[in-house]
Amino acid sequence: MRLGYSMSYWGGAGLGPADHLALVREAERLGYESVWAAETYGTDPASLMAWIAGQTERIALGTGVLQMSGRKPTVAAMTAATLDQISGGRARLGVGVSGPQVVEGWHGERFDRPVARARDYLSVLRLALAGRPVSYSGPTMTLPLPGGQGKELSLGVSPVQKHLPVYLGAMGPETTALAGELADGWLAIHFPPEHLAERTAQLRAGAARAGRSLDGFDVAPMILTLVDDDEELAYDMMRPMLALYLGGMGSRRTNFYNRLARSLGFEKEAEAIQEAFLGGRQGEAMSLLPDGLVDAMTMCGPPGKLRERVAAYREAGATSLVVGLVTPTLRLRMEQLELVADLVT
Repeated sequence: MRLGYSMSYWGGAGLGPADHLALVREAERLGYESVWAAETYGTDPASLMAWIAGQTERIALGTGVLQMSGRKPTVAAMTAATLDQISGGRARLGVGVSGPQVVEGWHGERFDRPVARARDYLSVLRLALAGRPVSYSGPTMTLPLPGGQGKELSLGVSPVQKHLPVYLGAMGPETTALAGELADGWLAIHFPPEHLAERTAQLRAGAARAGRSLDGFDVAPMILTLVDDDEELAYDMMRPMLALYLGGMGSRRTNFYNRLARSLGFEKEAEAIQEAFLGGRQGEAMSLLPDGLVDAMTMCGPPGKLRERVAAYREAGATSLVVGLVTPTLRLRMEQLELVADLVT
């Protein structure tokens, strides 16, 4: 099982560009196979990865994930191919549908038919990255525009990699199956190993639709991680970020992380956390997070406990494990990178 490092959101913990670069270089030194940058309505992960490409040598560079509403698939293909060129073949393109809060509030598009949109997006993306003339007609996208003056065009720059890996960030069963059908990897955010194993059938069903196997497919859970002998402290360090995801990463009606918590058996807790967070009571939202829910959606605690958790992810079919860190300083994050590396090796 390969190890990845998620830089998460650029503004976290008050770290500056030099700090983030130092962390990526340390991850590369420690043998981390990939680094990933997230996107909301802040830092552009593609620009960030291009900057890192020139200052690293081996580590793969992933977007985790680009919002489909923010970039046309042809633009995403251009971005990925350019990043692959300047990095010498280290690009990985992670994309996802995001949610209504960002899609409608930041990009000004309706959040509707997400599965159909993802299918059309991935199909066009595949055509473009393969260097083929882009001609496509689907329920949410048609290229070239019918009745217009445009013609079929092909990507003007080729990736270094013959097949540039495309990952789909997916939480629902239909989008998970779509990852198995059209993507090279699945980014599963906050999924516990038990839930990951249950989704394998959906990945296989999607692969079967495309007439392919999952050989070489990358199942990559993205999980907040903290190694600390003080388990109670570890729980408390996780609560602010987890409360944000369950309470504020989405609208009251549509929050995919909150839905995940409910599906894990924490329906009442998830509802109470969201109500408190959206009501401006963030401290209360954090206090409402039971240890069991923190354990289900993160990895935190003593090394022995986390080694068992890592083994459970491996047994569940994870082929990569992408960890995000919550410690507040550069020194502590450097320490965590090494502690996590020791867990996986």
